[in-house]
Amino acid sequence: MFQSVDSCLPSLAGELFDSHLRPAAAGSIPMSLVVIGTLAYDSVETVHDRREDALGGSAMYFAVAAAPYVRPGLVGVVGGDWNSSDMEMLKERGVDVSGVEVIEEGETFRWGGRYEPDWNTRHTTYTDLNVLEHFEPKLPDEYRSSDFVFLANAHPAVQMQGLAQVEAPRFTVADTMNLWIEIARPDLDALLTKVDGLILNDEEARMLTGENNLIRAARKVLELGPKVVILKKGEHGAFIMGEGLHFSLPAYPVTDVIDPTGAGDCFAGGFMGSIAAAGDASPAVLRAAMLHGTVAASYCVQGFSVEDIGKRSRDDYDERFRELVSIVTL
Repeated sequence: MFQSVDSCLPSLAGELFDSHLRPAAAGSIPMSLVVIGTLAYDSVETVHDRREDALGGSAMYFAVAAAPYVRPGLVGVVGGDWNSSDMEMLKERGVDVSGVEVIEEGETFRWGGRYEPDWNTRHTTYTDLNVLEHFEPKLPDEYRSSDFVFLANAHPAVQMQGLAQVEAPRFTVADTMNLWIEIARPDLDALLTKVDGLILNDEEARMLTGENNLIRAARKVLELGPKVVILKKGEHGAFIMGEGLHFSLPAYPVTDVIDPTGAGDCFAGGFMGSIAAAGDASPAVLRAAMLHGTVAASYCVQGFSVEDIGKRSRDDYDERFRELVSIVTL
C-alpha cells in the first residue's frame, strides 16, 4: 500500500528535525559513501554568460554536493590536462580523491552545451570522450567496504563494473539517461536488478517504461528491480515511490537561475549524502533526503559549474532546508 503525501505531511515537520534525521557534520563521520562516474571540463553558454573549461562531470557535481554531509569517495578518470588546483578544491571541499585515476598521456572528458532562455531546451555543441572512452573504474581498497554507493550517469556496464567491487553495500542508487535506454537496454535491465534505487527524469521514465503517466511509469520501474524510484521533474520538483512510500515536493523557488548544468547530480549528492550521514534508508530518512537533495540542486543552479554550491557550508544547507520544510508542511 502506497502512503499518500497528505497522510505524512502533518507529522513531517517534527520527523525532519529529529536528531536521527539531521545528519552530523561531515568531519565527524568516516567515509561511507562512494560515487562512481565522470569528471569533465564543460563549456556552457546561457542567457547570462558563458564559461569555458568549467569543472563538470556527474560524479564531480555529486561529490561536491554530498561533501557537507559525509566525506565522499570519488571514482573517475581524468587526463594529464586536469588542473591541480581543481583537485585541491575537491580535497578542500572534503572529497576523497584517491579513487580518481590520472592518465597523463590522455585528455579529460569534455562537453559543450548551450541553453535556451526557457532552461528546458539544451543543445549539445560537442562531446569529446577522450580518456572516458575506455574508462574502467578501479576502487581503492578503503572504498570497497562502503555502505552507500551512487552510480552516477555512465554506461550501465561501467556502472556494473564499479558496483561489483563494493563488498556488501547497504543502499545503492543509480542514475541513467536516454542514450543508455536506447542503446544499452539489456545492460541497464541487468543493472536494475542489482540496485536499490533509480534516479531519472520524467522523459527518461516515459522512455524506459512506455508509460506517459508518471505514477504508472514509476510503478513499472519498481517492477524492474529497484526498491525505490526517484523521478525528477525539474522546476516542478520531484517525487519518490516505493513499498509503503510515496512522497512528492516542489522545487525550491530559486529566483535567478544561472546555469542548470549538474543540478540533477547535485540533487543526488544531497539525497545520498544525507542518507549516508543518517546511516540508514528508512522511509522517514528517504523523505528527508528528498528535501536535502532539493536544497543541493537549488544552490547548484545559482551559479556556473560549482561556483555557488562549492562555497556553501553545512549551515547554508540547513538554513535552506528549514525554509523548504516551511514551504511543504501544513
